[in-house]
Amino acid sequence: MLLIKGAEVYAPEYLGKKDVLIAGEKIERIGEDLPEYEGCQVIDGTGRIVAPGFIDRHVHITGGGGEGSFHTQAPQVQLSDLIRGGVTTVVGLLGTDGISRSTENLVAKAKALKEEGISAYCCCGAYGHPGPTITGSISRDIMFVDEIIGLKLAVSDHRAPNITVDELIRLGSDVRTAGMLSGKAGFVCLHMGGDDRALSPVFEALERTSIPVKTFQPTHVGRAKKLQEDAFKLAKMGGTIDFTCGQFEEKIKELAASLRAAKEAGVPMDKVTISSDGQGSWSNYDAAGNLTEMGVSSVDTMYRQVVYQVQNENMSLEEALSLGTRNVAKALEVYPKKGAVHVGSDADVLVLNGDLSMNTVIARGSLMMQDGVLLKKGTYEA
Repeated sequence: MLLIKGAEVYAPEYLGKKDVLIAGEKIERIGEDLPEYEGCQVIDGTGRIVAPGFIDRHVHITGGGGEGSFHTQAPQVQLSDLIRGGVTTVVGLLGTDGISRSTENLVAKAKALKEEGISAYCCCGAYGHPGPTITGSISRDIMFVDEIIGLKLAVSDHRAPNITVDELIRLGSDVRTAGMLSGKAGFVCLHMGGDDRALSPVFEALERTSIPVKTFQPTHVGRAKKLQEDAFKLAKMGGTIDFTCGQFEEKIKELAASLRAAKEAGVPMDKVTISSDGQGSWSNYDAAGNLTEMGVSSVDTMYRQVVYQVQNENMSLEEALSLGTRNVAKALEVYPKKGAVHVGSDADVLVLNGDLSMNTVIARGSLMMQDGVLLKKGTYEA
């Protein structure tokens, strides 16, 4: 057992100064002056903050990239990088390359991360259509592969398969039904490009059918003005929209501006999430569409964005944390099992210092980092 004593608890809603008792992989009790049971490891939370672990809903856990030929394929994610970024739950997916990278390998990596101590889910599919699956069927993948909770698809992008609205409707219906039958979220993670079409195919699909708006969950929605406007519209309709965090200061500021714009536009902020696009490639192109620059995205960007929002944007800690915890868990339909510090929730807990620096990371009840020292690394990490 672990007992965190006297910390300011953000669940992510503020609960006050509390003790948090962890038994096995669950949060057992939250209260004041909880007893120190025999054999219980005590963590001093004085002057510190307890918060839920981050849920990164968009990570290329087997590596992304490859758009600059084979040598630009990004490497797999490392457990230690996730832990340093406070990520205790991850959703893995493929990107542009659904050819040399497979869903089988993706699920295998998710299983490996689970064995190493964190929680992991996946989306089948990639940019193209039909996308890669394990069973040969999107519906069967969602139904029968425990880790697979949704489908990845690209739209309004120069690398997208440019499917028709009828095809989008069919995919939305199949994914929705498979999710219902298996007790999963059953959603389509839409990689959004910067085309002026933006979310128009999604709006048409919703207008023509009774598919719930929550089925279509676009990501990278801050990359173009028209897309962001469409995303705000979708969120006001009840859909969830996802912004991608950047690792450079200018991108952090751009996302902060997008979040300000969302609030000013009256977007319900509980329908907004953030993710890292970690281990994917970031790329820039010239006017002719030629690749000019490429790099690999980090998986600590959600944490850095949350800190920036609190310290530079006067956003409350509860609201900032919610972008990467509660809001994500609700969109993935795993709340309050994930994304919360509640009795009965999974013991995915961060202990932050007063200045919001990372002190301790607990995943599924196990200490992964303590007092800023990494305790657990991936199997083959040095």
